[in-house]
Amino acid sequence: MYSEKVMDHFMNPRNVGEIENADAIGEVGNAKCGDIMKIYLKIENDVIIDAKFKTFGCGAAVATSSMATELVVGKTIEEALKITNKAVAEALDGLPPVKMHCSNLAEEAIKAAIEDYLVKTGRLEKNCDGEVCGRRCDDIHHHMDIED
Repeated sequence: MYSEKVMDHFMNPRNVGEIENADAIGEVGNAKCGDIMKIYLKIENDVIIDAKFKTFGCGAAVATSSMATELVVGKTIEEALKITNKAVAEALDGLPPVKMHCSNLAEEAIKAAIEDYLVKTGRLEKNCDGEVCGRRCDDIHHHMDIED
């Protein structure tokens, strides 16, 4: 049912934990469905130099979190924004269709962390409801002047 890479990242997850004084934190998921993913990023000069995660969920959620941290390290925030759920799943040699939502969480967690970073650095503002303007990738791209 799962590829060897999925099983490896589940049994031997990379980058588990927290980053003290993280430059960015993204948390996504739903306690009702059972998968919650939190990613911590250390960023210097808009390059992600370290990533860690904590995930509550199934084996596929742990594996996609682990892979997501490997995929973002060394990337600029612009490059990291382009990491899709499909890229995470492909890096794991695929996921069963019923588990693709886990790769969605990984993509969303990366984007949420970058959004957090952009707010902290003053490049993205919160709206009047206290929510960040633009959870969607295209809004972040607009604020970063990133070409799709």
